[in-house]
Amino acid sequence: MMKLTIKTVTLITACLAITIGSCRKSGNTREKTSKAENLPDDIVELRDDQISLAEIGFGRIEMRHLGNIIKANGIVSVAPRNHATVCMPLGGFVKYTSLVEGNRVKQGETLAVIENQEFVDIQQDYLETRNKLSYAEEEFKRHTELYKDDVYSQKNVQQVTVEYRNLQAKTKSLEQKLHLIGINSDALREDNISSTVNLISPITGFLKSVNISIGKYVSQTDVLFEIVNSDKLFLELTLFERDAGNVKSGQKLKFYISNETEGHDAVITQTGMSLSEDKTFKAYASVLTECPHLLPGMYVNAFIEESSDMLPALPSEAIVNFDDKDYIFTYERDKTEDGRLFTEYRMVEVRKGISADGYTHVILPDGFPADSARVVVKGAYNLLSAKKNAGEMAC
Repeated sequence: MMKLTIKTVTLITACLAITIGSCRKSGNTREKTSKAENLPDDIVELRDDQISLAEIGFGRIEMRHLGNIIKANGIVSVAPRNHATVCMPLGGFVKYTSLVEGNRVKQGETLAVIENQEFVDIQQDYLETRNKLSYAEEEFKRHTELYKDDVYSQKNVQQVTVEYRNLQAKTKSLEQKLHLIGINSDALREDNISSTVNLISPITGFLKSVNISIGKYVSQTDVLFEIVNSDKLFLELTLFERDAGNVKSGQKLKFYISNETEGHDAVITQTGMSLSEDKTFKAYASVLTECPHLLPGMYVNAFIEESSDMLPALPSEAIVNFDDKDYIFTYERDKTEDGRLFTEYRMVEVRKGISADGYTHVILPDGFPADSARVVVKGAYNLLSAKKNAGEMAC
């Protein structure tokens, strides 16, 4: 692309030179009719046919959000509260499931039905213990009242109290076991004991992995399902030590995933407080826009905006460098000489600031009419070539 641009500018310059040559042939006639015009050092003059050849285009100075861009790599991740692995605490045989990887599930939805004879034993123990507790509670109350009337000894009351409290502890323990395997102890009765329990989804999300099949025995340590809530994803970015002071919470960024040209928006929410051994640190960003194809574990390229100030800016190609200084060209005036139309362009020294998205911040001289100036945004390098050959261009 750079070679093509250089060839194009060289060709335009050569064409301008040819045009200038023809102009110089008629120079003697012009000198006879009028005294040659001395142009100021900051003025470049072109004829109408030269303007067309140089492809001059105008624009205005714009106020734009610009900032230094910090590049970072990272991965898509989810917070621990949005990522769940599902196991069966007591194990058992898989009696039923209809789910596959990629299915979306809701919190409280049944993932699978697990069967185990031990479930029956726990329910039986719970019901028997609960019934004993009811009897022990009545005995405890009766002995306490009789003890107040000096009918029973303190030893008898203590014995009844210990038995009552032991049954309370055992009932509570069995109640927690039932809760662990997903059985509601309050709804459990002697006529609804079951050898199966429903394995319930703890969160809403999609199934990242399914590791069961009907008839398979699963132990209490086996991961049966892995669920990810992709509605609230975040980025885990890796940055270098030199950027530690330039990245902070609240900064916006654009990130891209593989095979996509469209950027997605995110905002920095937290930065790491220490460096790793390879002199990098972590920054975390929340994804702001809905990204249907974004999945945990994907690699991303991120571009963090270091600043977001509104600054006067021009397309970067509108700014040229000459003798280690930066310049822009502005429209000055049209004029007619010997029946020919000419246009004058003024060369204005500026200073460049930060650049982003093809635009550059321009620091303008005092008194520059930024609101009304017509700035050359296309063909500025051709005008610079004309300036460098100012002696030949004047005709």
